[in-house]
Amino acid sequence: MLDGKISLCVNTDILDEYEEKICEYASAEVAHNVVEAIAILPTTTHQNTYVHFELLPTDTDDNKFVDCAIASNAELIVTNDKDFNPLKDIPWPKVEIMNIQDFMETILP
Repeated sequence: MLDGKISLCVNTDILDEYEEKICEYASAEVAHNVVEAIAILPTTTHQNTYVHFELLPTDTDDNKFVDCAIASNAELIVTNDKDFNPLKDIPWPKVEIMNIQDFMETILP
């Protein structure tokens, strides 16, 4: 399923949310440093989004992840968030989702 390359596709909005979520468990300084490290990883792709599809009606804040995935032509979104389940029923633009456990089984022998 995966082509052997795993890349994390992000944009400023996504990195801001990562920092906000990490702040719930660590200091603001730690959160900022973690996000900065993610941003400069060679496996991180920065993708601007210019079209907003609004495909997730339940948690509209999560649409930034879907729009980034579409713009970057991502193969899938890895998440255990049930708010992404409506993507399973949308034929276009097709965005595949995979839960974390299945993803780990796919990438680990």
